Amino acid sequence: MENQNNSGNGLAIAALILGIVSIAFSWSGFVGLLAVAALVLGIIARKKTEGSKRTMATVGMILGIVGIVFNIVGIICVVVMGVGLAELGYW
Repeated sequence: MENQNNSGNGLAIAALILGIVSIAFSWSGFVGLLAVAALVLGIIARKKTEGSKRTMATVGMILGIVGIVFNIVGIICVVVMGVGLAELGYW
């Protein structure tokens, strides 16, 4: 039972780190994959841990969701700017 809890601890830490990195580099398009990974690892870690590590997994999940939202908003902004530039004849 203790080994299963330790693996959940590592997953919680990984989810938190990936969530932070996905927010910090949300301006870059490929980092959206890190946000998805943070979300998935956070979900798995929440099922395997309890206590403060569970909170860490929850924060990783939330940061993953925020990272996904930031990436979606960034993609929408790029598309809107592209359409605007095309209408102005710059592209």
